[in-house]
Amino acid sequence: MKSRRSHGQRPQEAAGDEAPARVSTPVAHPGMSESAQGTLVLMGGAVEPHNEAFQSFLRLIDARDGAAIVGLTTASAEPAPAARAWLADFRRAGASNVAIPVFARACDDRDREIAAMIRDAQAVFLGGGDQVKLVAALGGSCTLTEIKALYKRGGVICGTSAGAAALTELTMAGGEIDEEGNLVEQYIGPGLGLLGFQTVVDTHFQQRRRLQRLFVVIAQNTELLGLGIDEDTALVVRGHVGEVIGAGGVTFVDGRETVRFDNADDIEKGRQLTLSHLRVGIVGTRYHLNLERRDLEEVVKRDSLS
Repeated sequence: MKSRRSHGQRPQEAAGDEAPARVSTPVAHPGMSESAQGTLVLMGGAVEPHNEAFQSFLRLIDARDGAAIVGLTTASAEPAPAARAWLADFRRAGASNVAIPVFARACDDRDREIAAMIRDAQAVFLGGGDQVKLVAALGGSCTLTEIKALYKRGGVICGTSAGAAALTELTMAGGEIDEEGNLVEQYIGPGLGLLGFQTVVDTHFQQRRRLQRLFVVIAQNTELLGLGIDEDTALVVRGHVGEVIGAGGVTFVDGRETVRFDNADDIEKGRQLTLSHLRVGIVGTRYHLNLERRDLEEVVKRDSLS
């Protein structure tokens, strides 16, 4: 995999939060998607309780009939208020058995309690915020061990915004201009490792005009498959195929074996990105993306018959 170090400010943290460790060279590790029996629901953010993306998650586990969901707002700068807000949204959506405990740190009593709750649940929900904070907090925890065990045995793991971006082998952040006009350092580092296929996920995709950011990431790391998920949209992944559900779409960006030229090393010197031969596609609602083949499942099936 080709990778380059990026410079600038680090992604913003909430005041008082300890800065998580950052790596500048991505190190891929195997995702679980190839062997797990469960389902991943990756939502692009800004979901509403009664909209199709969120309801598709609840239908997967029969949440209206009392299936247990454990939520985590660890990515948020204010986990407790975020937990209260999400509980209200789940109630409005019709889910009747939802608990959102506040995770503190790995290997303490609370971590073990949350792990026990997940052991008895049908689904886990990861809220938004800072995906790097989320990965750093859950790393080495009993909670993460049980999230992976639930996914492996057939449960549903759902993440929205930062919660979705953290589910992959690698997670990305930064690479944008902040409110003060400064370039925030582009970060790529380990994710939670549930979704495999060398994917990296960006969220709020069309709404925040993040295509350029994903282009830069794939130019720097051509083996990765970039997935840009729009707001109020879910990519529901079973095995190696994801279905798009909701109001928007999912953009995929693939540079493996296609990029002929890029100047990604020169971006930090103030030059604009120049790039030749990325594969880019958009998957609309109710269409399917084959993550293994990096193309529409409908195209893969058609080609197999010809």
